[in-house]
Amino acid sequence: MIHFTLYSLDGVKFDDQVYEVIIPTLDGIIGVLPGHMPLISVATDGVILVRRTATERDDQRDVFAISGGTVQVENDQLRVLVDEADSADSLNEKEVQDAYERAKNLKANAKDHVSLQNAQAMMDRHAVRLQVASMKRRKK
Repeated sequence: MIHFTLYSLDGVKFDDQVYEVIIPTLDGIIGVLPGHMPLISVATDGVILVRRTATERDDQRDVFAISGGTVQVENDQLRVLVDEADSADSLNEKEVQDAYERAKNLKANAKDHVSLQNAQAMMDRHAVRLQVASMKRRKK
């Protein structure tokens, strides 16, 4: 088992012993299992999947939408520090869809390069959150 802690600006989002964690990084998606080599990496916007036991089915995993951060693996300890982390259980698919549509409108009406970049970043963030919210629906 590895000890996984997920920190966000809002506080600790997850802190427990787990079997496997899948994390999006700049170098691609990585899986962290017991005995993983030491690592420091950059987390990208995406989905973290947590398998608590080796026998846990895919549809039973804990799921989090994250926005960027850092990853540290050392001595069967995994720490992920991110700006935002939303669990599938905390997301309302309708609200996330509405936020995505608002970001899309901001992008369509952007008047300068900075506004366009900000709107695209918001769209990307909400697209990941929407993906995680829909995973909750499929799980039911």
